[in-house]
Amino acid sequence: MPEPTLNYVPCMDPDGGHRMAYWQWGDPQAGHLIVCVHGLSRQGRDFDVLAQALLARTDHPLRVVCPDVVGRGRSDWLKDAMGYQLPQYVGDTLALLSEVQRHAPIATLDWIGTSMGGLIGLAICGTPQLAPDPGKGAAVLPARVRALVLNDVGPAIQWQALQRIGTYLGNTGHFDSLQQAADAMWSISTSFGPHTPEQWLAFSRAMVRELPEGGFTLHYDPAIAVPFRTVNEESAAQGEAALWQLYDQIHARVLITRGADSDLLARDTALAMTRRGPKARLVEFEGVGHAPTFIADNQVEAVASFLLGQCTDEKPDSGTT
Repeated sequence: MPEPTLNYVPCMDPDGGHRMAYWQWGDPQAGHLIVCVHGLSRQGRDFDVLAQALLARTDHPLRVVCPDVVGRGRSDWLKDAMGYQLPQYVGDTLALLSEVQRHAPIATLDWIGTSMGGLIGLAICGTPQLAPDPGKGAAVLPARVRALVLNDVGPAIQWQALQRIGTYLGNTGHFDSLQQAADAMWSISTSFGPHTPEQWLAFSRAMVRELPEGGFTLHYDPAIAVPFRTVNEESAAQGEAALWQLYDQIHARVLITRGADSDLLARDTALAMTRRGPKARLVEFEGVGHAPTFIADNQVEAVASFLLGQCTDEKPDSGTT
């Protein structure tokens, strides 16, 4: 399997700054950029299968960039745990886009975001002040986001899902082997849907790091759980109105990919997203909860067709609305 290149971008924070790692696939000079941003406790190598599939399905030059959000994977950890929140993530992503633009101009910008990564995309796409406007001079974004994939997330997040995530977030563990770590992750991730043992082991490999004293642990800062634990049902409900306002201001084409059994993105919320704002297209995957991993062929096809305009004659094993 080909490997992506590992790169770093300096980012600002109140404690002197940090580096964010990002993995780059494809042509580093391509004008078409697809940014893939992972979920809360994951990292950029989650998109290996999808990135390779996207590159294989087009003859046009394409760059796929998959960051390790700060505190995850190869990125630095923040000194202040309360910085692990959406404003810092958005600022870091803008720094990433500026860095990528510096290496080669971005002509077409697409975004794929799983869970937390979708919320970051929602904030970027739904903030008009960030978008390029020829009549108002320079903008923060190098290009307007053309197409947005929200993977199992929306403006309304089910409280019971946050409670479930809170039961394991921050517990990075100690494991004797990669397989033991993969088995432990599977025990809390069965909602990701069916995977072969080989697929799950490959999906887990970048999620662990070796410890100096021997053994392995999960590859993220346990402190990302600190701000998460300050969220209660009331504050989550208060944030919902702001997220809907962002969603309604999106001008990109939007695809929602939802696990049909998701406990985080309710179907009523997903359907509401097809009727208001950018009027998203909805694709649901049977036998999957929170969240689709874009490893199964039908999940890859849904995203590739939406972003690259390619369709197959095969009927996907999913429902569409």
